[in-house]
Amino acid sequence: MKTMSLVLSGCFALLSFTFVATATAADTKIEQALRDLDAKWSAAAGAKDVDKTVSYYAESAVVMPPNASAATTKESIRSAWKEMLTTPGAAISWKETKVEVAKSEDFAYVSGTYQATMTDASGKPVNDHGKYVVVFKKQTDGAWKVVADIWNSDLPVAPAEKK
Repeated sequence: MKTMSLVLSGCFALLSFTFVATATAADTKIEQALRDLDAKWSAAAGAKDVDKTVSYYAESAVVMPPNASAATTKESIRSAWKEMLTTPGAAISWKETKVEVAKSEDFAYVSGTYQATMTDASGKPVNDHGKYVVVFKKQTDGAWKVVADIWNSDLPVAPAEKK
């Protein structure tokens, strides 16, 4: 009887390990797909391809840039990216540092860091760096699209101008 109990316990442990390993492998595959997707998205923005950059957003997405109103329509998202990418001297890139996938495997978030260069009113380049969080939602066709995008600078806020 003790031998049978040990055998059954061993089988249960083996089956449990198999299910855990399978779930972990699936999570890892999704995480890698999202890392690759985020890298391609950064490359599109780095190439200043507004249409390709905006194509990563779902129809219902919200973009929350720093010091600006939220963009909640595809057209306002396009307008925000167009302004960022077509400004003379503009450059942007980002790199994920963390990917978390929901157990349901239909939502995930990616966080990381970004580097950006913009030109100020005097034409002088201004370098920025900071962090971001993006929420991806798996679409009915299986594609992952961004439904929420927010970022902010690590630089201190500039002092207010004296009047």
